Amino acid sequence: MKEEMFAEMVESIKQAGLIRRGAKRAARRTVIGAPDVRQIRGSLGLSQEQFALLIGVSPRTVQNWEQKRREPEGAAKALLMVTARNPRVVLEALHAT
Repeated sequence: MKEEMFAEMVESIKQAGLIRRGAKRAARRTVIGAPDVRQIRGSLGLSQEQFALLIGVSPRTVQNWEQKRREPEGAAKALLMVTARNPRVVLEALHAT
């Protein structure tokens, strides 16, 4: 690795530490909105119970997401986004026989 590139990476890591500690504000921030769980589930024609089983969460979790009492986070949000764009891939990946 070139010294210049390495120096840039080290500086980026230092800046990230400052931002994490609150000593510096991020220059930009990317926010990914919550997926519309009811729309995703509806497009698949599944009940809340069936959809919960499909993605590996409780039916109560699906209810909370749909009624906006909670918002999917992390891996659940990513899985829902993939499900919205390509449900067949999710079905094949999670329920292959």
